[in-house]
Amino acid sequence: MKSCWIKTEAGKAVLEFRDVPLPQPKAGEIAVRVHATSMNRGELIVGGVVHGGAEKIGGTDAAGEVHTVGEGVTSFRPGDRVMGRARGGFAEYTVMDARQAMPVPPCLSWEQAAAIPVAFLTAYEMLYECGRLKRGEWLLITGASSGVGVASIQTAKALGASTIGTSGSAQKLATLKAAGLDVGIETRAPDFADKVKAATGGKGAGLIVNCVGGSVFPECVRALAYEGRLATVGYVDGVLKSEIDLGALHANRYVLFGVSNAKLGPAHRAETVCGFVRDVLPAVADGRITPLIFKVFSFDDLPAAKDCIESNTQVGKIVVRVA
Repeated sequence: MKSCWIKTEAGKAVLEFRDVPLPQPKAGEIAVRVHATSMNRGELIVGGVVHGGAEKIGGTDAAGEVHTVGEGVTSFRPGDRVMGRARGGFAEYTVMDARQAMPVPPCLSWEQAAAIPVAFLTAYEMLYECGRLKRGEWLLITGASSGVGVASIQTAKALGASTIGTSGSAQKLATLKAAGLDVGIETRAPDFADKVKAATGGKGAGLIVNCVGGSVFPECVRALAYEGRLATVGYVDGVLKSEIDLGALHANRYVLFGVSNAKLGPAHRAETVCGFVRDVLPAVADGRITPLIFKVFSFDDLPAAKDCIESNTQVGKIVVRVA
């Protein structure tokens, strides 16, 4: 079958198409005929905790039809429409832990389904599991036009929270407001804390999702409300270190945490999926949440999809149609 691999060459991530054998599911797994997958920036980052080695089959989520099931799998049957996180979405077939698979709501196309797993499960971990976002609270997202940023906005709105987003593009902010963003702050600099305080009546954000990195980390701390929570999910700025105001951390009872799947065990991943299916998937199924897709590429145009995500022009998800 056709597949696409991510390799490290001269300190950069490059793509390489390869023919590989059809994967066979082990016990507890399902083999999926991939109809669509999505491009996720994290797996293109060379080094650190994200990339995962000198080469790997690309794609971290997929949507498609169950082809075969492994021993012990009773939750899905061949022909079922599923979506989920999976190593190897850049291929005609992939294998998925059955506990990671979710039923595709009838209202979603394959492309929309492929935009769900990584972005929305990550948002769910930050907003529900770790961030404890509540109805009526304010959520701030830096770099809000990313796939995870948009998923965070949409999930927060379905929860009943209010949202603030930063972006260096007025056009992107206009698109985000149409998707549910309450307050947009046009900036690429660490200068937004005062505007966040002004928008929230002087309180600050109860939860912040930092999609940018270390260059805005101290400003995020300044933008937090009392007992605020700060999630770090990306560092597209390449800045991996930052100072922490321990006095503010101590006095205001802040909680700082990171969200990454690099060291997440299968059991925890399964718990997250169960929680998402219970708490958020109904909002997708009834139309309250519709994934925002920026552009759809064909499988042969994966290099163009990579160029697109690295150009920072997108708002929402870049999706690749496979089957």
